[in-house]
Amino acid sequence: MNIARIILGIIVFALSATQLITGNDKLLPYSMFFLGLMMLVIGITDLQKDRKGFVGYMCLVVSLLVLFTVILSFLI
Repeated sequence: MNIARIILGIIVFALSATQLITGNDKLLPYSMFFLGLMMLVIGITDLQKDRKGFVGYMCLVVSLLVLFTVILSFLI
């Protein structure tokens, strides 16, 4: 799971940097999708490490809301 966090972090960073440099807003749903996936992985790893605190559950809830919003934006 640690490798997935690193790979997703690099993808999010690359997409965000590309958006800032080019000013292209068409990549925003893709960066939000990968950010939601990264938060989902963070939440799952927190819950697997028996740290069942606020951060793990909040990461899961927020990631699911972000992914739901992005999927709806792709469908519209």
